[in-house]
Formats: sequence, structure tokens, C-alpha cells
Amino acid sequence: MEPTAGRVSVAGLPPHAARATLAYVFQSPRLVPWRTALDNVALAIELRNPALAKVERRARAMELLQMVGLGADIGKYPAMLSGGERQRVAIARALAVDPDTILMDEPYSALDPETRRRMRADLIALWQLTRKTVIFVTHDLDEALELADRIVVFSGKPTRILDIVAVEAARPRAAAESVPLRAAKAHLLRLFADPTSLPGVKDA
Repeated sequence: MEPTAGRVSVAGLPPHAARATLAYVFQSPRLVPWRTALDNVALAIELRNPALAKVERRARAMELLQMVGLGADIGKYPAMLSGGERQRVAIARALAVDPDTILMDEPYSALDPETRRRMRADLIALWQLTRKTVIFVTHDLDEALELADRIVVFSGKPTRILDIVAVEAARPRAAAESVPLRAAKAHLLRLFADPTSLPGVKDA
């Protein structure tokens, strides 16, 4: 889609040229039901790089599934996996194309609280291992405070950037147990309650 005004760029490139540098993890894992976990991850490589030999695609998929803790489940179909496990396959699939940036749209919203907690810890561990840039959309303030280096707060439509909050607390984090994180959460709650209270609101 072309912008109606202004310019959109990804690391200095137009979106169509930067597409190969991006990968996505959606709210729903969107796995192919008739493919195993291994073949779902390998499919991403096949679509992005069809010239790569099948044995190399499967070897890379195996490596990534082991990285996300599913090395023993490579032969299982999506219906045989839990919600958290299916989302791990989706994360492995995103990493399979070796993106510079991973876009994650509320990927844990359908999971139970304990699974969400484990998945957050797993994501931090993966990020520390791969150092990929992750843009993570969430409505959960604790999730944002636990995961983010920077929290970009958006208004309702027409959308504007209300604030950008740097989070410098050391990991692992627990929002309820850290004075700086509690202060950051209080600021975010005030902002949501009264967006007009912040001076210098920025255009998106």
C-alpha cells in the first residue's frame, strides 16, 4: 500500500525493497496444519530462498526448533502441540529467514498467564542469543515493561505517538518488584488516563 502522504522507509529503504529483511509473528501461529513442526519452519526458508537444498532447509529448521525448546517435537503436527508450542514454532519460522527485524503482533494474547510468563522469558533469551531487532505490539503494560528497551505509546485514531519511554532496568525484570519500573508503569497509566497531560505530543 502506498502512503497517501509522506514517506515510509525501513532502514532507509522503501518497504518493498526491505521486505526480505523482515519476518512476522502474528496473534495466531498460522501454521500449515498438514505439515509437521519441522516442515512448517522449513517452509519459510523454502518460500524465501527456494534455491536452497531441502536437506539444508531441514537442518536449519531443526537447529531453530532446538533453540526454541522443541527439538523433541519436530515430527508433531500443529494439532498435537499446545498453544505455547505452536507459537514457538511460529517464532522459529520467523528466525528461519534470518531477518534483521521481527514484527510481533500481540503473539501471546491468546495464551494463559503462566504460558505467557514462560514465553516472555524465552523471548528475552532468544533476543540475547540472536540480537535481532524486535517490534512487539502489546496492550499489557507489565509485558511491555518486562520486555522492552523502549516503549512507544500510541493514541487512539487518528493515531499519534504520545510518548517514548526508555526502560533501562536490568533483566530479568518484574514490574511489581522494581521502583523504577513501578514509576514507569504509573507514568504510563497516567498517560492512558489523560493523554492531553503530556506536553509536546508528537505526530506519528
